[in-house]
Amino acid sequence: GNTLLPVNYKGNAPGGSTPLLIYPYARTREALMQMARSSEPDPVCGHKLRYAHPGTGGHPFPTMAVFMQLLPAGFAGKAARSTESAVYNVVEGRGRAIIGESRFDFEPHDIFVVPPWEPCRFESSEECVLFSYSDRAAQEALGFLREKAEP
Repeated sequence: GNTLLPVNYKGNAPGGSTPLLIYPYARTREALMQMARSSEPDPVCGHKLRYAHPGTGGHPFPTMAVFMQLLPAGFAGKAARSTESAVYNVVEGRGRAIIGESRFDFEPHDIFVVPPWEPCRFESSEECVLFSYSDRAAQEALGFLREKAEP
């Protein structure tokens, strides 16, 4: 609900940019907490929701996907790679992103980028909330998106 959908949900109707310009954080945070209470975290991304176009269920913009994710305290995610380029902003908590061979410790207000096809995994010693956006919508529309979870 609240114009947020599980990250793997596939919208079935094309559309332009979303008419909704405000996605209140309090509702987003509650949706993440509800997801955390009712399901186990994904081994790669924890609990991750994508913002949705309210009329189509697709991405909010034709070329950009937008996400919010919750990493539970003690999360040690598996590495994965994707052809998408992603920019992350740390909203709450502290943790680390291991991108390729580099380790980046993060805290609120930090920004980091995950380049295409670079393996990335997340760890958190405390509960973390990450906001991100990527070119996933354009890559899906063009049939270019590729993803691979590392063993």
